[in-house]
Amino acid sequence: MAGRCSLSSALLLHRAAKQCWRQRFHCGGFSSSLLEKCVASNLLSEPVPNGEASEDGLGFRKSRRFAREPSLPFSAFLTDRFERRHSYLRISLTEKCNLRCQYCMPEEGVKLTPKPQLLTTEELMALARLFVQEGVDKIRLTGGEPLIRSDVVSIVAQLRELDNLKTIAVTTNGISLARQLPSLKEAGLDLINVSLDTLVPAKFEFIARRRGFHKVMEGINKALDAGYNPVKVNCVVMRGLNEDELLDFVKLTEKKPLDVRFIEYMPFDGNKWNFKKLVSYQEMLGTIRQRWPELEELPSGASDTAKAYKVPDFQGQIGFITSMSEHFCGTCNRLRLTADGNLKVCLFGNAEVSLRDVLRSGATDLEILEIIGAAVGRKKKQHAGKDRASPGAAYNNTNSSRPSRRGSGPVWVGRTFWNDVLSGEGGLLTFRGGVGPTKGRPALRTYRAALRRPGKSGSEWDGGQQGGTGQEAGSLTHVDAQGAAVMVDVGGKPDTQRTAQARAVVRLGEQAFRLLRAERLRKGDALAAARLAGIGGAKLTAQLIPLCHPVGLHRADVRLELDEARWAAVVTVTCGTCGKTGVEMEALVAASIAALTIYDMCKSVTHDIIIEDIKLLSKTGGRRGDFHRAD
Repeated sequence: MAGRCSLSSALLLHRAAKQCWRQRFHCGGFSSSLLEKCVASNLLSEPVPNGEASEDGLGFRKSRRFAREPSLPFSAFLTDRFERRHSYLRISLTEKCNLRCQYCMPEEGVKLTPKPQLLTTEELMALARLFVQEGVDKIRLTGGEPLIRSDVVSIVAQLRELDNLKTIAVTTNGISLARQLPSLKEAGLDLINVSLDTLVPAKFEFIARRRGFHKVMEGINKALDAGYNPVKVNCVVMRGLNEDELLDFVKLTEKKPLDVRFIEYMPFDGNKWNFKKLVSYQEMLGTIRQRWPELEELPSGASDTAKAYKVPDFQGQIGFITSMSEHFCGTCNRLRLTADGNLKVCLFGNAEVSLRDVLRSGATDLEILEIIGAAVGRKKKQHAGKDRASPGAAYNNTNSSRPSRRGSGPVWVGRTFWNDVLSGEGGLLTFRGGVGPTKGRPALRTYRAALRRPGKSGSEWDGGQQGGTGQEAGSLTHVDAQGAAVMVDVGGKPDTQRTAQARAVVRLGEQAFRLLRAERLRKGDALAAARLAGIGGAKLTAQLIPLCHPVGLHRADVRLELDEARWAAVVTVTCGTCGKTGVEMEALVAASIAALTIYDMCKSVTHDIIIEDIKLLSKTGGRRGDFHRAD
């Protein structure tokens, strides 16, 4: 018990010292009264036998688990230099997810951290207790998909036992929510957020690359039946994909106590972010107000991320999370703990601090808090994503405070940066090798997909060697040393046999599918037209794709199959040649042109047609060897 009292006293002394320094720094005067009280409390405090709780003269509760005294200033460890108090912790329970949403991760998923490097449940709880002890009163469980973790119910129950923790929330894709909801509620779960980006089942499958729409809706309805009010629904709005469903989502709040939050499309590694897909908060608000001009704004708290609105007489409400157009960094009170134990003070920042390694090294609570405090103290005034991916840069190149392709700031587009010099500031990297810049002209630079985030293993970025001069694996071959686009010289290559096969899927819906199959479309035989268009497209590839070489095809087969289970037409193209370069592009162009032709033939029936899953299935020949897609 003496050790525990010493730790409590040390924490109090440290916090008091920081508070005194803060008062001196900001106010010019120095007040040591709090420090003196803490010292006096330490001198007068005696261990309590058998771990029984008691209170001293200052009201400090001494027990087996030290609890924060509400009268103390908020923890200096969780307060940054801009006086933002971080009382909200998001804990990622797993990196795994049972969906592959296009705005979140690549189709093939992400490389998972080995299990020994993930936090154990005991380590997770030890860190959670420490954060709650310092003032965190809300914890949200995230992922990946948190509900696929086998002990998620046990974790919720253990969190519920923490003193001073007011709120336990979960953000889920909803696939397994209905099944786990009774146990989660019994364990003490307070709030539920469900991610849902469309109310059209076929579009759900397109966005998530998996089925499950009806399971998600079942989970939402069961949460409402269980008394969760509101159930929050998170909808990422993407231009050309689901912005046409804004009014449908608002309509959901008429009869149900839902809080639908429209989230501006944000950049993350692997989602091929493009500002053209961004639908801003103001545009969404304008669309909704055209239908409901009486829409009224609701008051919000200082740290709320959503701007809240409500249609009068509707049971629920809506909100807008404006991460890109109107960031809320000034009132941010959130910290994030990743599944492998890294602390992120900003969702958009690359900087991470491994609390797992510190914890496993046997560090004391005070030492861990010092590391947390140092990380919080380095938190920037606004997020890195705002600096590197602001859509305002694309709309206004004259604003020097925002990045643009004409200025010196980088614009993040997928995995490519335009910039004269890439620095390590703002979460960006410095590249010393690869394609070099020229004076007065921006260079196109790429980075290899195998690079790891800083902090994952304590090492620098893999492949970041200095002094590289040639093209490394993963660099662009159609770019010269000055960053200009060029056609690759294949004159020295021998002629070899080359083949490639590509596929595209056209989802038509039931009515168009049945008319197509019965050859009753107004424009005629769509399959025959698509077949001819695909062959023609393959032969014209060099004219359509600027840097492709003209290829003498000896084979261009277009096969079309009807898939009734998906109400879809499946286009499969095989191309072949004997030449110096491959025919992957010919096969992909042919599949795309054939799919577009089917769309054109069927659009008089419906415009709700989705062309998806355009991909290379295989290719043979060439210096890089053969490729065959596993699926």
